[in-house]
This record gives sequence, structure tokens and C-alpha cells, in this order.
Amino acid sequence: MTIFRRMFKLISASANSNRSASGGAMDQRGSLSSDLKSNLAMLRQVFSLAPDIVVRTFRYQRTDRQAALIFFSGLSDKNSINNNILRELILLQPDGSPESFLPVTVGKLIFCTSWAQLEKAVLDGRSVLLIDGMEKGYELDTQGWPQRAITDSQIEASLKGAHQAFVETDEANIALIRRYLPTRELKIKEYFIGSRAPCRISVLYLEDVTEPEFIQTIDERLLALDVDCIINTGELAELIDDHSFYMFPQYITTERPDNAASQLLQGRACVVVDRSSSVLIAPVNFISFFHAIDDYGVRWPIASFLRILRFFACLIAIFLPGLYIAAISFNYEIIPLDLILSIGQFRASVPFPPFIEALIMEVTLEMLREAGVRLPQPVAQTVGIVGGIVIGQAAVQAGIVSNLMVVVVATTAVASFILPNYDMAAAIRLLRFPTMIMASLFGIVGLIVCFMLIAARLISIRSLGESYSSPIAPMRIRDWKDLFIRVPLWMMVNRPRSVRSIQKRRIGPDNQGGEGG
Repeated sequence: MTIFRRMFKLISASANSNRSASGGAMDQRGSLSSDLKSNLAMLRQVFSLAPDIVVRTFRYQRTDRQAALIFFSGLSDKNSINNNILRELILLQPDGSPESFLPVTVGKLIFCTSWAQLEKAVLDGRSVLLIDGMEKGYELDTQGWPQRAITDSQIEASLKGAHQAFVETDEANIALIRRYLPTRELKIKEYFIGSRAPCRISVLYLEDVTEPEFIQTIDERLLALDVDCIINTGELAELIDDHSFYMFPQYITTERPDNAASQLLQGRACVVVDRSSSVLIAPVNFISFFHAIDDYGVRWPIASFLRILRFFACLIAIFLPGLYIAAISFNYEIIPLDLILSIGQFRASVPFPPFIEALIMEVTLEMLREAGVRLPQPVAQTVGIVGGIVIGQAAVQAGIVSNLMVVVVATTAVASFILPNYDMAAAIRLLRFPTMIMASLFGIVGLIVCFMLIAARLISIRSLGESYSSPIAPMRIRDWKDLFIRVPLWMMVNRPRSVRSIQKRRIGPDNQGGEGG
């Protein structure tokens, strides 16, 4: 173990030295020159083998000097460049304005004084204007990279919620959240993470609601990261997890702005990653992954029934195959006599023990599910339906599995699909394999041991320092109003105690009603 740690330290030191060397090379370029030709020659060295960079040279009429506009063709808005910058600079006549005045109609204008600043600006989609005789340039806000329209979420379907989902641009995602929370208390802290390709990460929170300790913890973990680049929210979540080796997700990943706004109102923080179509919510607990945004858009008895159904489905998805194996192999006395005779008739031609039988069907089901995800949508539906029916029927007729095993596997699959959160559903699906192994070795006792180990693991996990099993352990009875059942909204006066929000109350006394029949 000590040898591996030393090797890891040597590799980390080598990577840090490489980064320092590359940073030093960039610093050697230093500041911009006042000679435009020198700047353009340096530009060709910096962006060699980059055919998509555009250098538009022209004569700046107001000062009668040569100028150059630099931008990447695929990252900038050409209409804005042509109409708001080039047209103004080329055709505008001298008017006696000071030299620092730039007659363009773009919104944001920043001075650029170094090569590092110029490089970052053009790679972010902005344009840089260099004028002969000036030791500085102008960063012009002309960002316009390709992006898709705001559509409905493909993962978190909603019947009564909004039909808008996040996109791959953080500015658009923040705007979607601001639409739900148009308040000055919504604060945003920006970070740029990544030594090779910095990614902008924004932390959103309500200043008068969210516990400052949560924001400080996120701040420390983000600043401690030393990576090349952050590609998506899944990478970031794994890098800042409290427990990286656990399969249970410790952050809610959502594509829905209404869900993000709802979590912010409860006192949680939202992490928006540029170039990713989902955001992270923290801190969370295990129960949060069983709540859906539709729970607050329907009547409370319906929402309560659906929640109980989800928890019951979770138990089925984890323990039903193991219970089948335990009952057939060890504890057959718990099965009624008539059912035992029927099962014996079904299994008479099956050559495999129950564990191998269940393992074959579960692995086949996972392969069908993965194939359905990777294939195009019309083909995936055909593969899922036809493949499941054909393979299941053929396996029964060939005597590989019994009819009851097909029923058990199908019920388990449906139960796992009920869970509203994809990350938690994936973890639940993986848990059924250890329970199957324990059931094949120890029967019902093995299932009980598995349940106790899972419960102990949930109690030990923490999300941003908060208990993952709250409000069950530690026990917080007041939060049970929005736990297994959802009471009427007017009864949920306070925010959840598990997030330690600054403002405890979220409904005023005048809004409490509905006691009457």
C-alpha cells in the first residue's frame, strides 16, 4: 500500500510540474505589444493549426490606424460581429471622441492587456479588437456557439409540472432558475475549475435561507480540485463526494428548473456546470430521491399513495429475487402447499439452481435495458418489447428458467423503473445482486443481514456533512410531514430541519387553513 501511495505522489508531482511548465510558457508571452504586426505574428504561433480562427484586418476610420478583429468562427455570433462591430468601426467617420472611446453597440466591453487574457477571451467565444499603436485590446461580447432549444426533460417526465429542461449553457440554466426565483436574495458564486480547459461552475443559493456552512464546504471542495477539465455534473459530483466508494448518490442530479427552484426554497444549494444539461442539488438525504416534483402538484392523498408505492417498489427491486431464491432453496416452509406443488411442476425441467436461474434472467434484463438506452428511440422500443417477450418465452420453453422466475424478474424490473431518480434507481438495481448471493448462501437470514448492512451504510453516509438518513436517523418528527406521506401544504409550515435553513418558516400564519371538513 505504501508503494502505491509513493507512486501516486510521484505521478501527481510530475503532473503538477507539467502544468507549471505550461503555465510558465504562457506567462513568457507577457503583455500585448503596441505593434499590430508583432501581435499578429505572435497570434499565429499561439493558435497554430487552428483553421477556425478568423483574423479580420481593416483600417479603423476614426483614428486612421490598422486594426484586427480576432474570433473563432464557430464560437462567435457572426451577425453581431458584422452589424454591431465591423460596420461601426469601418464606416464611422471621425468625431473627435477620446481614443479610449469605442463606437460599437455590443453589450459588454472589457480591456485586454495580456496574451493569457486574449487567449481565454477568444476560446470563450468573445472577439478581441487590436488597434495598431495601442498596448491593449478590447474584449467584445459576441458569444454565439451552437446550442439546442429548451425542450422537455427526457429523464424526469412530469404530468403537471413545467415542460422545460436545462440546456448545455449555464447562462440559460441560471436564467431558467431566476424565472422561478426573481429575488435579490438569490446569490451566485462563480468558480473556474480546470487547468487545461477551465469550466465555469456556479453555486446558487438563497442568502437569507441557506446555511452558510454548506456554501463554505462547497467552496472548499471546489477550490481544492486540481483537474484538467470538468466535462459534466457526474464528474463533479464524484470529485466532491463525501464518500466516493459508495454506490448511493450523495447529490440530486436534476434536469428540471422547477425542481431546482423548489430545492433552493427548502434551503439547499444548486451547482450549475457550464456545458452540462443537469445541475447538482446538495445537501440531500436518502428520502429526497423518492420525491418527485409532481408530488406537490396533485392532491395530498394521491401524492402520499404514490410515495408509499415508490418505497414499496424499492424493497421489491432489492429483495424480491433474493426472496425467491431463499424460499425455493432454504425456507420453502413459508410457501403455501398448493403453490409449492405448482412451483415444483414449473421447475421440474429447469437444470439450474434458483440462484443461477435468477442470475441469467437478471443479467439478460440488464443487457436489454442497456441496449434500449443506447439504440435510437424507435428501435429501442422494439428491442425492449420484442426482445423481452421473445427471450422470456424462449427461455421458458427451452427449460432454462421457470415461468415464476420470469414473473419475478419482470416485477423487479417494473419496480426499479418506478423510482423517479435515475442515479438512485441504478444503485437499487445493483443492490439486488448482493442480496441474491446472500440469499443463495444463507436464505432468509442472509436477506435480513443484507437489510441491516444497507441500513447501517445509509446511517453512516453524510452529504455536505449532513446525515444521509435524516429525518429517520437522527429522528426529526417534524420533517415526517413530507416523508413517507405528504400532508396538505398548509400544514408544512417550516422548512426541513435536516437542511438547517436560516429561515425556518416558509408559510405565514394567515395562510394556514383547511381544518374544516
